[in-house]
Amino acid sequence: MKKIRNMSMTNQVMLATILGVLVGIIFQDKVESFKVIGDLFLRLIQMSVVVLIMGAVIEAVGSLEAKELGKIGLKVFVWFMGSTILAAIIGVVFGLLIQPGKGLETSGIEMGAISASTESLQEIIIDFIPKNIIEAMAQANMIQVIIFSLLFGLALSLIKDKDKNSILLDVVSAFNNVILKMVTLIMKLAPIGIFCLIAPVIGTIGTGVLLTLMKFLLTLAISALLFLVVWLLITALYCKVSVKKLAQNMWRMSIVAFTTTSSAITLPIQIEDGRDKLGISDRISKLVMPLGMTLNSNGLAMFLSLAIVTFAQFYNIQMGVGELVKAVLLSTLACLGTVVVPGGGLVALATVMPMLGLPTESIALLAGIDWFSGMFRTLLNVDADTTVALIVAADEKELNYDVFNS
Repeated sequence: MKKIRNMSMTNQVMLATILGVLVGIIFQDKVESFKVIGDLFLRLIQMSVVVLIMGAVIEAVGSLEAKELGKIGLKVFVWFMGSTILAAIIGVVFGLLIQPGKGLETSGIEMGAISASTESLQEIIIDFIPKNIIEAMAQANMIQVIIFSLLFGLALSLIKDKDKNSILLDVVSAFNNVILKMVTLIMKLAPIGIFCLIAPVIGTIGTGVLLTLMKFLLTLAISALLFLVVWLLITALYCKVSVKKLAQNMWRMSIVAFTTTSSAITLPIQIEDGRDKLGISDRISKLVMPLGMTLNSNGLAMFLSLAIVTFAQFYNIQMGVGELVKAVLLSTLACLGTVVVPGGGLVALATVMPMLGLPTESIALLAGIDWFSGMFRTLLNVDADTTVALIVAADEKELNYDVFNS
């Protein structure tokens, strides 16, 4: 027991994941009651997500001068869009090459309908702006919270520069420190929480269904691996750093992202490792990473585009170049303001499927493996957000190479 306590958090989480899989296989649905503890762990993290993101964005934007915000904001947007489109394209390409939808076996999988969004593109765009920020916070509508926080931070920045008064900014900064400390304390329970989440998933679903949809998961895994290799190489070359060292410094956040399947839960560790291991300044990391969590869902874009191609193959629907381009664009746009906790991928897929004439009820095929596909989605989301922060920090001369190489 003492040896386990002395293990690093990364190793504890990996051990908990392995034990969760083994216990689920051995005891099957007898461990379903463990899910309560896992859900409690997620709730403890989720209860502070909205204020964590809001505070981080307000502080980051409020600390900038208005002209700096415009310059950095454009860089962040370009890199976010570029990485998301690349991920969606890779999902389509590997879906066409491996064809995971061919001969997909559906027996034993419960076919339930998932409500699809009936909003038009105009309504979706209008919905980016909150009518009531309290309502947006209560509903955890992250894109609305982000937009309010950006405007609040901008106003704070302008007032600070004009009146030379940063009292409110200091209060926000102190509040953020308290929230981060609280989340850090909760994260000490991560090994227990992750074990209690994974064991019931394996025990309830069983290995039979996992094997049935293994081809889809394998395609997603290969696509994710290729994207990560390409993107890390691009980042290392652009920032003039060692790609091996880059991967090593991002290892802990990657493990947490992979096992929790939540960008929100990983965010505190992402910011901490960005500062202490990658050498990214707090000013850049606290602006780019929370924004990326909502606006830069590379993993979700890949998942959506691959799922679209998979279902088209499953129903023997031929997709031409125009439909494939539309799939990439829709997968990219659907990532704006997505849910940043487990389960959001199926809702986003239900929004995209009707726009391409695919039956939404078939989305339930992927529900049984949503946790596992969520592992790859979250890994790509977190790592891409972090590398964009690294790129922007290098551009702004706010990347500490001594910390990175230490």
